[in-house]
Amino acid sequence: MAEYRARWQVLTIVVITFFIVSGFVSAERNLKLQTSSSSSRFNRTQEVLESTDYYFLHAMKFGWRIIVGTIMGFIGAAFGSVGGVGGGGIYVPMLTLVIGFDAKTSVPISKCMIMGAAVSTVYYNIKRRHPTLDMPIIDYNLTLLIQPMLMLGISIGVILSEILANWMVTILLIVLFLGTSSMSFFKGVETWKKETILKKVTNPYILSFSVVPILENVYWKELGLLIFVWVAFLVLQIFKNNRATCSTSYWVLSSMQIPVSVGVTLYEAIGLYKGMKVIASMGEAGTNWKIHQLIFYSFVGVLAGVVGGLLGMGGGFILGPLFLELGIPPQVSSATATFAMTFSSSMSVIEYYLLKRFPVPYALYFLAVATLAALVGQHVVRKMILILGRASLIIFILALTIFLSAILLGGVGIADMIKQIEHKEYLGFEKLCR
Repeated sequence: MAEYRARWQVLTIVVITFFIVSGFVSAERNLKLQTSSSSSRFNRTQEVLESTDYYFLHAMKFGWRIIVGTIMGFIGAAFGSVGGVGGGGIYVPMLTLVIGFDAKTSVPISKCMIMGAAVSTVYYNIKRRHPTLDMPIIDYNLTLLIQPMLMLGISIGVILSEILANWMVTILLIVLFLGTSSMSFFKGVETWKKETILKKVTNPYILSFSVVPILENVYWKELGLLIFVWVAFLVLQIFKNNRATCSTSYWVLSSMQIPVSVGVTLYEAIGLYKGMKVIASMGEAGTNWKIHQLIFYSFVGVLAGVVGGLLGMGGGFILGPLFLELGIPPQVSSATATFAMTFSSSMSVIEYYLLKRFPVPYALYFLAVATLAALVGQHVVRKMILILGRASLIIFILALTIFLSAILLGGVGIADMIKQIEHKEYLGFEKLCR
């Protein structure tokens, strides 16, 4: 029942979003684009700065903005790493409102922070075992089913971000994030009740956090396939960035991502369908797979990637709640979602670096903050789980992080939308091929 409930909840969110966007587009697409001369001068100045090494290597200025931004970034990374969502929903508003970067710079630095938090979280978890089963806490087969489609979805999301207006993205963000945060909260309440019953029966309820050597805890074949997908996508993206948008070579390179992602996902799906592979963290449900289930979860992987590419964040905001609905323990859900995000975020950071899209000193500083915060967050929450005997704490942190992201990003988006309406700017679809 949990599987079908999750399916209908996700599909309902998508359908509602579609109708909302369609209605607003029909009402607003006739507005004309008006750009003031002052904003044009600002854009030209910004382009000059971004085209030089001055902007790329711009020295970081220490002050109250850095202090406040560090505190917010630390909290966001600690919460995001525990929940398995990365924390991008907190990083972007912090970098925009506090540090003072524009959206074009905030998103790449946010990706750096997501990568730092993800890498340190994977380092923390890669030696750890599943709390109840004889397997790693990271489910490699589940990652291999989701990650290739996640990477493909990110590419689609980046293209859509060039077409959709900011207000459309804001509405999508609010609907999706409020929906997934609600799902996670109710799942947390359900898990809390089960833990309460279990504690009464076992008294005390003990959670296992065993550690083994890395060489014994990694599924090297699955990891090799994941790295292959990462390298293939990175090479294609680098070549694509050197091509004119909408040129023949641009679309050829873009389309070459499809056989890579679909091929690896199909390989994993066939293994699961024939019973040669299992997603052990799902229990019995992970051993008997139907074709429609495999198609649905692959689609959700694409959806998570689209959201990540569209909003400049990791796909954990979708993957985390989905894994929980599949019945995967919170610790495993968080570790696996973060592991999948490590590949997508690191690829984005390399691309942004080659394009000189962020000032390196700021990026390195906030990457270090996120890396340290993720380690601290993992350690503190693990201790709290051992003391309280409640892994549901991870689910509540996940729900809170997604909810705060919806409020912060939604607030910034609504404020930007109001300014656009006041200036009578064009609010319809943009052209990808200009």
